[in-house]
Amino acid sequence: MKIEVKNAVKIIKNNKVINNISMTLESGKIYGFIGDNGSGKTMIIRAISGLIKLTDGDIIKDKNAVIGMILENIGLYQELSAYDNLRILAKIRNCISNKEIKEIISYVGLDPNDKRPLKKYSLGMRQRVVLAQAIMEEPDILLLDEPTNSLDSHGIEIVRKHINILKNKNKIVVIASHNHDDIFPICDIIYYFEKGKVSVVKE
Repeated sequence: MKIEVKNAVKIIKNNKVINNISMTLESGKIYGFIGDNGSGKTMIIRAISGLIKLTDGDIIKDKNAVIGMILENIGLYQELSAYDNLRILAKIRNCISNKEIKEIISYVGLDPNDKRPLKKYSLGMRQRVVLAQAIMEEPDILLLDEPTNSLDSHGIEIVRKHINILKNKNKIVVIASHNHDDIFPICDIIYYFEKGKVSVVKE
């Protein structure tokens, strides 16, 4: 499996936030997107996921591929528990059981029987719920935007462990971050983003 980005352009308010980017992402590799805020790395992740439409260019991927995502300000129900949030999301594809939902909550270091609403969780605990929703359906493509925000060392270890599990299962993993420590130790290929353009740092 692969994702082909061909001459991608996204214009917002006369600004090219994605400026003629082309790249090919292949199974079994971890890709790092590094750059400052506003450099285009988050926007290309949103384009790959299908959350936004390009102004010009194409993104070609398997239409049946399951995509897991961590995005900033991802919409979760703050009045509901972690389990209830994940159960609602799981019903969309209906491919994992309630037991598996509880197992993934435990896997990310939370109590699946915790009835508290997310608004009572710390930022780090909420980020673990976000991680759980991203990986619970064993995605073919995992897109992570600043995945270690608010996580403690144990949470970061879980993220890195699962990224490598997916790599070994021949999935595509993309990590976007401004933090070099998120990118350089684990990524096979690294792209540097600046003002909507991209260059290869490591391959």
